[in-house]
Amino acid sequence: MSVTDPIADLLSRIRNAIRVRHVTVEVPASRFKVEILKILKEQSLIDNYKISKAPGGLPGSITVLLKYDEQGNPAITSLERVSRPGCRVYVKKKDILPVLSGLGISIVSTSRGLMTGARAIEEGVGGEILCAIY
Repeated sequence: MSVTDPIADLLSRIRNAIRVRHVTVEVPASRFKVEILKILKEQSLIDNYKISKAPGGLPGSITVLLKYDEQGNPAITSLERVSRPGCRVYVKKKDILPVLSGLGISIVSTSRGLMTGARAIEEGVGGEILCAIY
């Protein structure tokens, strides 16, 4: 099945898995999704992810290990898609705003690759704000 917005699909699968307290969630693989998951792991919002290849050179899948605390509360409470295929949101470096007063992160697609909003400000680049997570 073809997906129009693979980033929104990734975020929705993670959001739905967290709501029903699943430990893992499986998503179709792509390099872009792997970069997003790498940022989530660096920010300690997920425990880990594992890429599995499909036979015959077809795209495989990614198994995401979700993170919960001792009481069972998820590390991620909200995932919001900011820029959509129908309405792209581009910002300059000075217009990147903190998410939830700095408690959350935004993921920005820049000319230097995917990075958090805070890192984009440090490096002095703007780009497309993909999502906000807290």
